[in-house]
Amino acid sequence: MKSNYKPIGDYIQLVDNRNSELRELPLIGVTVNKKFIPSVANTIGTNMKNYKLIKKYQFACSLMQVRRDGKIPVALMTDDQAIISQAYPVFKIIDSKELLPEYLMMWMSRSEFDREACFYAVGGVRGSLEWEDFCSMQLPVPSPEKQKEIVKEYHTITDRIKLNEQLNQKLEDTAQSIYKEWFVNFEFPDENGKPYKSNCGEMVYCDELDKEIPKGWSKSTLSKVANILMGQSPSGDTYNQDGNGEIFYQGRTEFGFRFPTVKTYTTEPKRMAKKGDVLMSVRAPVGDVNIAGEDCCIGRGVGSLSSNIGCNSFVYYLMQNIQTMFNTSNDGGTVFGSITKDELHGIQILKPLDIVIKKYENIVQSIDNQIKLKCHEVQLLNISRETLLSKMATIED
Repeated sequence: MKSNYKPIGDYIQLVDNRNSELRELPLIGVTVNKKFIPSVANTIGTNMKNYKLIKKYQFACSLMQVRRDGKIPVALMTDDQAIISQAYPVFKIIDSKELLPEYLMMWMSRSEFDREACFYAVGGVRGSLEWEDFCSMQLPVPSPEKQKEIVKEYHTITDRIKLNEQLNQKLEDTAQSIYKEWFVNFEFPDENGKPYKSNCGEMVYCDELDKEIPKGWSKSTLSKVANILMGQSPSGDTYNQDGNGEIFYQGRTEFGFRFPTVKTYTTEPKRMAKKGDVLMSVRAPVGDVNIAGEDCCIGRGVGSLSSNIGCNSFVYYLMQNIQTMFNTSNDGGTVFGSITKDELHGIQILKPLDIVIKKYENIVQSIDNQIKLKCHEVQLLNISRETLLSKMATIED
């Protein structure tokens, strides 16, 4: 161990301030992605005085089931104040002139840190980590000036990632807004370029849908606009993380904002989706969608859809628009746990005229191309961020 490595416990101390005044503050929890999120816990009838206060630049963590999750859920508070369950240890830096909170959070964000924590975790299958073992874990502590330099470089990268993600969300919102205006409100451009319905476009009554729809449109099924392929998982002994064979997606756990993250390969693919196909989760939760960034093998948790007229962007936004149907309970009172091939093929949709679909495709393809470029940039920035985190282990004053 290098001489500038010090135990984390030398620089932190536990904080246990309770919400004794019953302040109305946000209730938060910590995720394995090392972020605070609003808590979904049912607090009806709970004595909120027992909850802990957490203030800006303080940390909260969960040391339970570390080995099972493969990570320590830990996060740095950047808002002014909140409350959190008493089950979470809350701690702070003793002297931020010696160790910057942001620098410590960077160190605890490293995959190597999580692997070390798993090594020390005990307690059976779930594998908890004792507070004393957490405090004994070491980190390099360079000069405050060097810490500030590293933190600044890290923020430069993360700020660019955040900006790209915000731009991507705005672009997708724009495409979704156009979809709803055209295919829900029926205000697609008519032959004169004016909104169809509000400019007296001909509407006809559809008995099956019990509403008026544009002339030429019809009630149909998903299989009439998309080619559908259900995934099939290869044998487990063909999986690898070494890049051998075809990229393999088992389910939604690999899904990202728009494109899935490549984690696994298989040397014996069963069912292949093509680059640009829409990927859909067909097991709980059903309905989440992504786009295949390359040809890939899909497992039983995934289905793929491709437009039968070459309009995959339309299919993507169509699936997003009908996603809410999977979030509602069926007649039996349970939420969709999975969807079969026949059920997916038979999903009821309103089928527009092909000429309208193609006009929409021409517009949103340029939006989707911008999103794709931004996603690629985020991917490269994430690699830069991980490289910077890994290099922290070799930092010298």
